[in-house]
Amino acid sequence: MGENRWRYFPSWPVAAAQDERWYLSSGGRANTSGGDGRLVRGAPGREPPDRFVYDPLDPVPTLGGSLLMPASYRPGPLDQRPNEARQDVLCYTSEPFAEPYTVIGPVAATLRISSSAPDTDVVARLVDVHPDGRAMHVADGIVRARWRQTYAVPGEIRPQPPQLLRTGEIATWTVDLWATGITFLPGHRLRLEVTSSCFPRWDRNLNTGQDEFLAVLTPRQADQQVFHDEEHPSWIALPHVPA
Repeated sequence: MGENRWRYFPSWPVAAAQDERWYLSSGGRANTSGGDGRLVRGAPGREPPDRFVYDPLDPVPTLGGSLLMPASYRPGPLDQRPNEARQDVLCYTSEPFAEPYTVIGPVAATLRISSSAPDTDVVARLVDVHPDGRAMHVADGIVRARWRQTYAVPGEIRPQPPQLLRTGEIATWTVDLWATGITFLPGHRLRLEVTSSCFPRWDRNLNTGQDEFLAVLTPRQADQQVFHDEEHPSWIALPHVPA
């Protein structure tokens, strides 16, 4: 994508790909695309966490992506700006590229997050921001807190008993965004969205800690904090293929 051409390699993942970390950074106000969230190459220092409230009764709606849903939900790289205007969507954006930047292979985000709920979800989405402001979906993934250890290694399932969150715990979440192949053209920017829902593509987490299929308690809101400081860095790893 981006170049609109086929690439051929003798192995997968691509041997020439170099995993590069893009770190989350902000002054604590990364809510919406108009906030102060940034993606940077170097690990941040002392920074306050970003916060948002996830309400299961008002989830972030599904907008494009790799969908197998009714025709009323269009699949593919749709513009994410309507969702990026919400306070419960954190946006971290890079500076514009001066040269083409190619990403080919598996993508994963490592996030340090605490929640007021015993169980909740984290959604991470990679976005291509065009010079005209369009924010086009590239890849995304989701992790449910109770199963965060089962999917701690992208592409692998390691059976673990469910683990609920402890109040105040800063847990490590590894979100597998699957794989992509795209060149971010000059003038384009990377963006990582972090939120807690994408409904109805993924079932809402009611934040109660009950079994997903037997929950009878009233849904509760969750206060989410995303940390990105020197002790708790958060990043997205991109397999960069040099020109």
